[in-house]
Amino acid sequence: MSNVLLLNGPNLGILGRREPEIYGTDTLADIERAVAEEIAPRGWQVTAQQHDCEGALIRAIQDSYDTVGAIVNPGALMIAGWSLRDALANYPRPWLEVHLSNVWARETFRHDSVLAPLASGVIVGLGSLGYRLAARALVATVS
Repeated sequence: MSNVLLLNGPNLGILGRREPEIYGTDTLADIERAVAEEIAPRGWQVTAQQHDCEGALIRAIQDSYDTVGAIVNPGALMIAGWSLRDALANYPRPWLEVHLSNVWARETFRHDSVLAPLASGVIVGLGSLGYRLAARALVATVS
């Protein structure tokens, strides 16, 4: 059985309660179930982790080199998560960066991602649907 790493960064553990007008009402558990539904036809399973600490996210990546790919929502670490960037640069599989909100429609400090240039793709502004689309992209591109 192959696994997909579903990695969520700071403040995403409180989805559903956190500014629902921006991030929606789906919880992280709802998102994990949705991703699991998308990848199940391939016989894949989700390995889901959420951490508020950059070091724990790095460890999760380093411990997941055997996964088939990853879906990563780094939260605000997209802005200055240089250590996270280095860990993702060494991750040997395709991965997609996902953001629930349209970061370019928000404050200007959110307009640049240090991670995006390394990602196989970036999905922003589609709410929790973005995770499903990222899962579909992995299913379609990973042989």
